[in-house]
Amino acid sequence: MALLTFELPDGTTRRVDVVQVLNAGYAGRSQDDVAAHVAELAELGVPAPSVTPALYPVAPYLAQHTDRVSVQHGRTSGEAEWALVVDGDGELLLTAACDHTDRELEVHGVAWSKNAGPDVLARRAWRLADVQERLDTLTLRAWVSHAASGGSGDGVGSAGSGGFGKETVIQDGTLAELLTPGYWAEVLRERGDLLPGTVLISGTIPMAEGVDQFADRWRVELGDPATGDVIELAYDVVRMPAPIG
Repeated sequence: MALLTFELPDGTTRRVDVVQVLNAGYAGRSQDDVAAHVAELAELGVPAPSVTPALYPVAPYLAQHTDRVSVQHGRTSGEAEWALVVDGDGELLLTAACDHTDRELEVHGVAWSKNAGPDVLARRAWRLADVQERLDTLTLRAWVSHAASGGSGDGVGSAGSGGFGKETVIQDGTLAELLTPGYWAEVLRERGDLLPGTVLISGTIPMAEGVDQFADRWRVELGDPATGDVIELAYDVVRMPAPIG
């Protein structure tokens, strides 16, 4: 299982032994946004879901704090999301997340693709109760960048000596676009799954048209305009060596 540690605004930390991870999908409050995301994925060959919203269990070890995601090919992509975390005392925490998904595998099955890459979580979190009254105003943003040189030529690789090019905004919205943490907490409660060590990833917001999602670096921010506080994560996407055989 995964062991995650989150720092709260008051300087205390919460250690969470992850026992289950659930990825929500097609979870926009607006059906227009849901349709837009389905259309984005359809362009990549992903079949439309039979039910929305969807919920995909993934292996618990895929919930990670990491600054490096290793991939097998150049068609993988992050997705900016929030994560609901149930700590050891049952308190609900909110943090930033990025669901790194294998788009090649996704055309064969979304659940398979969700298990092919990690859910990267930030190292800081807020108590959900502390931001509950202004959830819809919280911002969710993502930026991508590509290797300036030394990349693999297919959208993923090492930045090499050239570093990364300019960041480009690929997702920019608020939590008002997504089903709420409270909605999902109730779903989990009804299923008997609102357990200490549970991590639920929210589903994502639409990506900007014309931005290459197959990037060498992803950065995600969950922001609170009322306080100016920002929870951030970032990671490099690194191609693994070619297999033998």
